[in-house]
Amino acid sequence: AGNPRVCMEATGTYWEGVAEYLAGLGMVVSVINPAQMKAFGASRMVRTKTDKVDAQLIADFAHERQPQPWTAPSPAAQALRALVLRLEAVQAMRLQETNRLDVAREAVRQGIEDHIAWLDKEIKELIRAIKRHIDDDPDLRDKRELLDSIPGLGERTIPVLLSYYADTERFDNAKQAVAFAGLDPRQHESGSSVRGKPRMSKIGHSFLRKALYMPAMVTVYRTPWGQRFGQRLSAAGKAPKLIIGAMMRKLVHVAFGVLRSGKIFDPTLHNA
Repeated sequence: AGNPRVCMEATGTYWEGVAEYLAGLGMVVSVINPAQMKAFGASRMVRTKTDKVDAQLIADFAHERQPQPWTAPSPAAQALRALVLRLEAVQAMRLQETNRLDVAREAVRQGIEDHIAWLDKEIKELIRAIKRHIDDDPDLRDKRELLDSIPGLGERTIPVLLSYYADTERFDNAKQAVAFAGLDPRQHESGSSVRGKPRMSKIGHSFLRKALYMPAMVTVYRTPWGQRFGQRLSAAGKAPKLIIGAMMRKLVHVAFGVLRSGKIFDPTLHNA
C-alpha cells in the first residue's frame, strides 16, 4: 500500500544521486547514518558483513524504526551543485595539464598549451555561470548576501556552501549539517586504558571539507573573530592542525545559523 519505501546508508557520496532519483519517482526515501546501522547490527548480534546481510539489516531497520523521509535539495540547489562540482573538476584538469607541461616533449607541448587555454576559458565561463545562476534565483541571491557577511568566507566558498546548505530545512540542526560534511569529531575508546585522540569522522562530503580548509586558515589568522577563536584553543593546548579543523566545523555552524535565521553574521556572538 502506498509508495515504496527505500532506505539507504549515507556512506560516501554516491547515495545522494540515487536518493534524488528515487525521490523524484515519488518513492519515500530514508537516509540513515552508518553509525545507527552499526549499533542496530550489534543489537541483533549480526557478525557477518556481506552486501546481502547488510541489505537485509537495512530493510529490517526501516521496517522496525520507520525512519524519517529524506528531503531532496531544491532543483536550484542541485543545479548549483552541478556547476560547482564541474568547476572543481575542470580546475583539477588544468592542474594536471600544467604538471604535464613542465616535463612535456616538444612534440606534445602545443597540444597541452591549447588544452590549458581551453580549460582557462571554460573556468571563466563556469564562474560566470555560477554567478548568473545565483543572481537569477531570489532565494539563492539573498542567502549569498547572508553568507557574505561572515568574515573569512569568499566568493569561491560561498557558492559551495549554498549548493549544500541553502535548503536548511533538510537538516534538523547545525550538528547534522557538520556531520553531513564529515567534520564531526569521532572519539575512540577501548576499555579503561586505550583512548584515542578525537578525529574528524570524514563520513561525508570530502569536497566540502576541501572547500572549507583555506577559508578556515584565513578566518583563524586574518579575522578578529577567528583570531580570538584560535587563541582560545591554543591557550587550551590545542595543536594548529586541530584548531583549523575546529574552525572548519565552526564555519559550518555559523553559516548554517545565518542561513536558518535569515540574519547576518553578528560579531558580538563570537567575541569579536
